[in-house]
Amino acid sequence: MILYVIAIGYIVTTSRQAMLTDALENARLTARISSDKIEKEFERDLSLTRTLAQAFSIYQEMPPALWQDLFIRMYKPILENNKHVYSIWDSWELYGFVPKYDKDYGRICLTLWRENNEIKKIVDYRSLDGDGEIYKKFKLGNQEGFWDPYLDEGNVENKGGALLMTTVASPIQKNGKYMGLIGLDISLGSLQKMVSEIEPVEGSYAFLVSANSLVAAHKEQKFINVPLGKIFPNEYEKENLAEVISEGREHSFIRVDSLGNEHFISFAPIKAGNSYSSWSLALSIPLKVITERADENLYVSLFVGIIGLLVLMLVLFFVANNLTRPIRRITLSLDRLSKGEISNDLILKLNSGDEIETMAKSLNISIEGLNKKTSFANSIGQGKLESKLDLLGDNDILGKSLLNMSNSLKKAQDEEKLRIIEDNKRTWANEGFALFADILRQNNDNLENLADEVLKKIVKYTKGNQGALFLLNDDDKRETYLEAASIYAGDRKKFLNMKVMMGEGLIGACALERETIFITDIPENFVSITSGLGEANPNCIIIVPLKQDENILGVLEIASFKIFEQYEIEFLEKVSENIASTIAIVKINAKTRMLLEQSQQQAEEMQAQEEEMRQNMEELMATQEEMARKEREIAWTMDAIGGLGLIMEYDFNGAITYVNKLLCDRSGYSKEELIGQHHSILFENRGLIETDDYQVFWDNMHKGIPFESILYRMTKAKEPFAIKGHCRPVFDDHGSPIKVVEIAFDVTEFTSKS
Repeated sequence: MILYVIAIGYIVTTSRQAMLTDALENARLTARISSDKIEKEFERDLSLTRTLAQAFSIYQEMPPALWQDLFIRMYKPILENNKHVYSIWDSWELYGFVPKYDKDYGRICLTLWRENNEIKKIVDYRSLDGDGEIYKKFKLGNQEGFWDPYLDEGNVENKGGALLMTTVASPIQKNGKYMGLIGLDISLGSLQKMVSEIEPVEGSYAFLVSANSLVAAHKEQKFINVPLGKIFPNEYEKENLAEVISEGREHSFIRVDSLGNEHFISFAPIKAGNSYSSWSLALSIPLKVITERADENLYVSLFVGIIGLLVLMLVLFFVANNLTRPIRRITLSLDRLSKGEISNDLILKLNSGDEIETMAKSLNISIEGLNKKTSFANSIGQGKLESKLDLLGDNDILGKSLLNMSNSLKKAQDEEKLRIIEDNKRTWANEGFALFADILRQNNDNLENLADEVLKKIVKYTKGNQGALFLLNDDDKRETYLEAASIYAGDRKKFLNMKVMMGEGLIGACALERETIFITDIPENFVSITSGLGEANPNCIIIVPLKQDENILGVLEIASFKIFEQYEIEFLEKVSENIASTIAIVKINAKTRMLLEQSQQQAEEMQAQEEEMRQNMEELMATQEEMARKEREIAWTMDAIGGLGLIMEYDFNGAITYVNKLLCDRSGYSKEELIGQHHSILFENRGLIETDDYQVFWDNMHKGIPFESILYRMTKAKEPFAIKGHCRPVFDDHGSPIKVVEIAFDVTEFTSKS
C-alpha cells in the first residue's frame, strides 16, 4: 500500500510538473512567434531603406539637382503605399559632394512627409555646428538599424498631442565610407494595435520594449514611452533586464504583482536584418492560468488513486485472513527454530492445498535436515571424523559447510602430525648444530684430536655404524691427495697410511666433483660392518665433501644399517661445511705458528744487520749534505748568470718554454706574451726561418752541436738590437732531445760602433 501511494504520488507530481513545463514552453514559443511577426514588420521597412541606400550610392555620378529631383520622385510612391510611414528623409554629408569641404560634419537633408493627405517636402542644412547625439552615434556605427521611440511634437493630426514614432535607417556608403543615410519615420500606432491583440490566454498581455528599455507598445496606454525600470523596479535590477534586452537574449522569470498574483513573463528578442540594436517583445501570462489545467489533472489523479487504495485495502483484508492462520503456525515454528530449538515437534501438518502447504513441507524438510546436521556435528565434536552426512540438495550450504569443516579437521589433524615430525627434525638438526659447534670450538688447536672427536660424535649422532675422515694433503703442490685422518669402528690396518688420489674411487670422485654421494644399492662384499658376533653389509653409504666455499679440505664417509633420510643428509652437508671451516682455521693456525717461529729467527738476523745499516745511513746522510751544498752553489751560479745574460729556453719545435726577466725587459714583451710563441717572434727578419741556415741550425741541435753567433733581434716596439748568442741542446738519459737553452749578451753598443 505504501509503494502504491508513493507510485501514485510520484506519477501525479511528475505529470503535473511535465504539464507545467509544457505550458511554460508554450508561453515562450508564443512570445517568439509574436516577436517574429513584429520583426518582419521592421525587416520590411529596413529592406526599403537598405535598397534605397544601395541605389543612391551612385549620387556622385550625377549633378546634385538631378539626383535630388530623382530621389523625390522615388520617395512619393513609398509614402503613398505605406500608410504607417509618416515621413521619408535622407541626409547627405557635405564632404561627399561639395568640393574642398574639409569638415567632418554638416549635411543637407531632403524630407517628405504626409500632412492632411498631402505629401510635402523640405530641403534644409543641418549639423553645421556639429552632429547631434543620436545622428552622430548612427554615423559612427555606419550600420543599419532602428532607433529608440520618440515623440514627434510636430505631427499633430486632429489629436492634440505628440505621436510616438521610431526611425528605421540605413547608411549610404561609398567604398565602405559613410556618406549619408536613408530614414523612414514610422508611427508605432500599427505596432501598438498588433501588440494589444496578443492575448494567448485570459489575463495575459504583451508589450514591446526598445533597445534602451523604453516601452514602445503596451496594452495599457499609460505605460507607453515609460522606462521599463519604472514599471518593474524590482525585477529590472534583479533579472538584469537591461543587459538581456540590449544583447538580444531570451529570458523568462516569475513576477509577483502588488496584489500577490504570480505572472510568468517571457522576453523574446527582435533584431531585423543587420541592425545594430535589438528590441524585445515581452509576454506576461498569469501563472494560475498556466497551472490550472495541471492542478485539475492532479485532483483527478488523486481521486482515482484514493478509490484504488480503498479497493486494495478491501482485497487485502479478505486475502490476509485466509493467509494469517497457517502463517501464524509457521511463524511459531520459525520462532522456536530461531531460538535454537530443534526437535520433531516443530514439524507441521497442513493441507491447505496452496503455496502455504508447500512452505510447510519445505520447512519440515529443513527441520529434518537440521536434526541430521545436529547429530553429525555432535559426532564430529566427539572426534568421529569419519561420520557421513547426506546433503538436502546441491545448494545445501550448511551441509556443505559441515562437510568442509569435517574435511578441514581431518586435514588439520594430518598437518599437525606432519608438523610434529618436521619440528622433531628441526629440533634434531638444531641440537646437532649446537653440539658440533661446541666440539669444533673445543678442538680447534689440534687437527688430529679434532678429526677423531668429530668423526666419533657424528657417527653416533646420526646413528651410523662406522665412518672415516679423509683430509687433503697439499704440502706438495705438484701432487695433492687425500689421506685417512681418523677411523671409527672400522678396520684400522686397512686404512693405515691410506692415500687416495683426486678422482680415485668414490672418495676421490666426491672430492673432485665437490658433490655428496649417497648409495643404497651396495654390492656384496663392497664393505662390511663387523662386531664381535659377526659382520654384515650396510644398507647405505654417504660420502660428503668437506668444502669451504669452493675449496675442498677433505671427505667424510659414513656407513649405516639405517638408510639416512633427506633431512639427515642435509644436516651432514651443513655440518661438513662447519667442519671444513674449522679445519681451515686449524691449518692456518698451524701455519701461522710456523711462520711466527720463522719471523722470530729472521728478526734476530735483522737485528744483527741493523748496526751495519746504521753505519751505511750515516755515510749516506753525509753524501746527501755534500750534494745539497753543490746544488746551492749551482743555483747561485745560475742566478748570477741570469742577472747578466738574456736566457731563453724553447723546445725542438721552436716554442718558447722559459724566458728570464732580463730578456723580457730588453724585448719589451711580458713573460705571458712570449711563453708558447715561436722563438722567431724576436727575429729582426722573420723570413730567416725559411732559409737553409736556419735548417742547418736545427740539424746541428739534433746532432748535439752547440751554436754561437752574433744575432739580430727586434723588440716589441720594432727597435732592433744585437746579441752574442750561445745555444746548447739538452737531451734526456735515452738520448732524446728535450729543449734548447739560449744564453745571450746584449752587444748592440759594440756592433753599432763597428
